[in-house]
Amino acid sequence: MNNKINIITVALVFACLALPEFAFAGLESSLIGLKSKLTGVILPVLSVIGIALAAISFFTGNQNAKQHIAYAVMGCIFGFGSQAIVDFISQTVH
Repeated sequence: MNNKINIITVALVFACLALPEFAFAGLESSLIGLKSKLTGVILPVLSVIGIALAAISFFTGNQNAKQHIAYAVMGCIFGFGSQAIVDFISQTVH
């Protein structure tokens, strides 16, 4: 339990240091900023990394390369389409 609290504390401190606009912002603006960073930067970057790793898996002759490519393509669909998915869910709920 104490280990989980330490990890959460370190993550929060890192978030405040790495993204200083969150330190003095309200909850709603912080969540909007976090959503925009996740859907605009982090998820597309992770999608590209997934495609690169799947390509390396394919070129090295891994037996599970087709599965890796399928997962990477699904990750790209979610990574690059995440803003549209979030907007769709937001409009559906409201």
